Amino acid sequence: MSFEFKDLSERKKLILQAIIDAHISGGEPVGSKYLTQNLPISISSATIRNEMAELEDMGLLEQPHTSAGRVPSEYGYRFYVNSLMKGYEMTMKEIDELNRLTKSKQEKLDHILESAAKLMGNMTNYTSLAFKGNTPTTVITQFKTMRMGAGKFLLVMMTSDENVQTKVINHGFEVSDDSLERLEAVLNKYLCNVDLEQVTLSLISEMERAVGVEAAALINPIVKGVYDVINQNAAGELKFQGVDRLLQYPEFSDIGRFRGLLGAIEKKDDILDIVSHSKKDEINVYIGSENSVDVMNNSTLIFRTITQGDKVVGAIGVIGPCRMDYSKVIATVDYLSRNIQQMMDNDKLLPDKESEDKK
Repeated sequence: MSFEFKDLSERKKLILQAIIDAHISGGEPVGSKYLTQNLPISISSATIRNEMAELEDMGLLEQPHTSAGRVPSEYGYRFYVNSLMKGYEMTMKEIDELNRLTKSKQEKLDHILESAAKLMGNMTNYTSLAFKGNTPTTVITQFKTMRMGAGKFLLVMMTSDENVQTKVINHGFEVSDDSLERLEAVLNKYLCNVDLEQVTLSLISEMERAVGVEAAALINPIVKGVYDVINQNAAGELKFQGVDRLLQYPEFSDIGRFRGLLGAIEKKDDILDIVSHSKKDEINVYIGSENSVDVMNNSTLIFRTITQGDKVVGAIGVIGPCRMDYSKVIATVDYLSRNIQQMMDNDKLLPDKESEDKK
């Protein structure tokens, strides 16, 4: 379906907008009586009913049951967001709260995103999310080996974002202390501060020769361990706040559907995939079945990404029912994400996970 509807009359647009605004506010089907009393222009009940019927035929409205009023369809919400929604006017109090969050200098991006998500959840009363992308240039800066007993040792890897990762290497054969010490030296010589694309078969062969016959068989599992560390959570990290807020909305009163959505939130992978492959530098709005996650077909996901160069390094947004206060949510997400983006562009945020003593 097209969302242009150039032939949609101004009266139909006025009625559709009034129905959606009323349904977002009250959650109940909207009838002709309400519209007769609340439209800014005088229209008879019979005319309103005819217009509502035509809007339903167009797929913009739905009737939950016979003799009930109308509610917006998923398609109606999309047309509303694209064509009818009025801009939300933020109060000075709301602007002050948002500005206070982004005035911290030299703050960690992780902390800013999580604080932003918490604030958005409080302001909109929906479940909020914060996405933190991995640093694109993560490498291993130091290797250490620690014997754990017969047939295995612990490989300790310090990464460029100051995280320490470990991997147990089970070799199943005897390796002398001298060979283990030589192995550590070779790893630090050949794999420190090296991008994965530089680890070629010829480099692996050279490392095998350098460690000697006794430890040569350890190089392949170690290189695989390095790949695992660098690619760990490659898509980034996703955190949610205020999941219990969803229970306030009747759309999530069905326990089975709510459990399905809760499972998607806890698993994170599917939602993480949506955020990771979203449009950059604009508000992303996924309504109902527009979400690739089936259990979100009665939910709306709204977020905006934060970039560094061409890479998405973060995002903030909300999840709620399709009957969402789109104007307020979009304004809040847009204002806050733009401020964070400006801080990133001005180098006032630390993009990596810096240790607390270096803040």
